[in-house]
Amino acid sequence: MSASGGTKAIIAALLANVGIAVTKFVAFLLTGSSSMLAESIHSVADSGNQGLLLLGGRRARRAATPQHPFGYGRERYIYAFIVSIVLFTVGGLFALYEAYHKWSHPEAITAWHWVPVAVLLAAIVMESFSFRTAIRESNLVRGGQSWVRFIRRAKAPELPVVLLEDFGALIGLVFALFGVGLTLATDDGRWDAAGTAMIGVLLVAIAVVLAIETKSLLLGEGAEESDVTAISRAVTDGPEVERIIHMKTLYLGPEELMVAAKIAVEPCESAEELARGINAVEARIRAAVPVARVIYLEPDIYSAAAARSATGGGEQGPAADPPGVAEH
Repeated sequence: MSASGGTKAIIAALLANVGIAVTKFVAFLLTGSSSMLAESIHSVADSGNQGLLLLGGRRARRAATPQHPFGYGRERYIYAFIVSIVLFTVGGLFALYEAYHKWSHPEAITAWHWVPVAVLLAAIVMESFSFRTAIRESNLVRGGQSWVRFIRRAKAPELPVVLLEDFGALIGLVFALFGVGLTLATDDGRWDAAGTAMIGVLLVAIAVVLAIETKSLLLGEGAEESDVTAISRAVTDGPEVERIIHMKTLYLGPEELMVAAKIAVEPCESAEELARGINAVEARIRAAVPVARVIYLEPDIYSAAAARSATGGGEQGPAADPPGVAEH
């Protein structure tokens, strides 16, 4: 995912949410509707979350230091995880508390009856524009993946976060319209509380999904199967490498992949010849998978006999890896 696409979607969502938050809060002050209060707090939380994503993207661009030799790319994951916490607490738990309070002490909407409906309809229009921007930017990098797979597999967190937030905001607005509409129709404030509770449950669910997916990125994810296949093919396509003994990949940030591999090479007459071969392999890897920016290749001599003797004639396990022995 390009950083510019994610930034464009974040800014569009930020502008929409700031405007929506102001109008919702004015509607709450005029009507006292708990759904409007929950939705205004939801929009404030979303605005803060977009600010956090922008801050994380900026801090992730810092140059590597001796203390952090692989750079700060994972800061984007940290701030995305903070977003899930904010959405859970400020958005979801607050809405559930407000729903409980209003259910215990229901209040009908007695003045400015048209305001909440008008504000919610306007908010749906503004949020739809933001959601459309997020969809358009996501489609540029999603390829043939389903939306669920894209959200689960994306290594850059910004677009999945904005997509889920905007989707949740639109559904939340529908819930708020449901609660406010039935409250106006029946003069029973419990409908308003019910709409608020639905918003709270929705936000908690979205926050949990974001937390789970972002935690996986923080722990460290390897390359997708298609990229692993492309890297493997790039390594063995030339005459320099006989086979890959073992290989591991790890995302250091959304757009920086580390590749570490032990490769079986043919005996060389000089270290210079070996170095030229390794450089050629690295060039092929970067051409095949451009995000593979940090590459470590350890040359070795493959010996099938040594592999069999090391495991008593069986298959080599991952724990044993003596020099010159292949891992299968």
